[in-house]
Amino acid sequence: MPEDPHHRSRGSDHPVGMDVARRVPPADGGGDDDDAAAIGLCWGQPKIPDPFVWPLADALASSETELDAPVVDVGAAMRGGGDGDGMRRAAEQVAAACASHGLFQVTGHGLDPALARAALDGAAAFFRLPLAAKQRARRAPGDVTGYAAAHVDRFTANLPWKETLSFGHRDHWAAGAHVVVDYFTSVLGSDFKPLGVVYQDYCEAMKQVSLAIMEVIGVSLGVGRSCYRDFFADGCSIMRCNYYPRCPEPERALGTGPHCDPSALTLLLQDGAVDGLQVLVDGEWRPVRPRPGALVVNIGDTFTALSNGRYRSCLHRAVVHRERERRSLAFFLCPREDRVVRPPPRLLATARGQEERRRRYPDFTWADMARFTQRHYRADARTLDALARWLGAASPTCDAATSASQSQDKAQETV
Repeated sequence: MPEDPHHRSRGSDHPVGMDVARRVPPADGGGDDDDAAAIGLCWGQPKIPDPFVWPLADALASSETELDAPVVDVGAAMRGGGDGDGMRRAAEQVAAACASHGLFQVTGHGLDPALARAALDGAAAFFRLPLAAKQRARRAPGDVTGYAAAHVDRFTANLPWKETLSFGHRDHWAAGAHVVVDYFTSVLGSDFKPLGVVYQDYCEAMKQVSLAIMEVIGVSLGVGRSCYRDFFADGCSIMRCNYYPRCPEPERALGTGPHCDPSALTLLLQDGAVDGLQVLVDGEWRPVRPRPGALVVNIGDTFTALSNGRYRSCLHRAVVHRERERRSLAFFLCPREDRVVRPPPRLLATARGQEERRRRYPDFTWADMARFTQRHYRADARTLDALARWLGAASPTCDAATSASQSQDKAQETV
């Protein structure tokens, strides 16, 4: 539901602020005509409409310098029970990347190249469907799953130049069914069952890779291999297929605006040699070039909270091209909806006789974060701080919530 501009955070007298209020969807959630207009007026036209034009501060020119992101061999890390030199090397690489910009790439992940190709080809086939067919999976207001064109169902300005298809994933034992297959057949029809099977298999492979990466991250933070792996073992993750069409004015548009992912971890498979992902480092937007066989991994806000701010959520965007279209697959690792997100005690403990380390963020659940970012706030670089205010957590024990409230009007519109 849309946010009331006079809304106040729960349990607090502190207003959430207009940076939150102006990010919510229209009251009616948009309509089929909105999506049709987004595609009909833009894709393939010589000019882009004003709602797709981004502020110069967000659409700054890209740097020629590629992001210096380590390539972590997760297979070597897990070899021999995960206690050898491979794990130590991987943990050092992850620690360095996550303390600076929050992104690294992984190889040795075990993803079947044929499955990766089938998933990318399946996304290409879906986005080539007539609009009426794609609209059968149209995203409902306030929901994270479904088809969306340029997010016109949620926003009226700074629209991203893309189409997406999102759906949820759970392990069989947790859901009791092939949830991805069921989604495709129930929403799109029985003809889409083979594609549902492809994405069921792809999501299960991504979940296993994610858990292995969580073991490396646990070692890198000194909390052990099982700490974060167990935390996410019964999670409810999200899969998103992205399509970025050719754009007649790429210097004025963005495929995705500057933001940090609300989830814990993102695993991105880029299609071919077409780049688009960029990370902000030292005031420059540095490209992340596709590497054959590698997956891009970035830290999200939920894990930043789980690490008590030690690992940075990756601030990134996606650019578009005049002559080339681009596709990618993003797997967002998330906790179970009702699981409380708080740092493990070892990250808060200090030497004997000293005070406990100050908590950077309040407790919240993934359900809280999902509801906040889908119904109340457009995810950006300040999402965690805004969530803290929304939860009524601006208190002496949460540094970030108080400092962010002093600069909330400077938050940028992002996706």
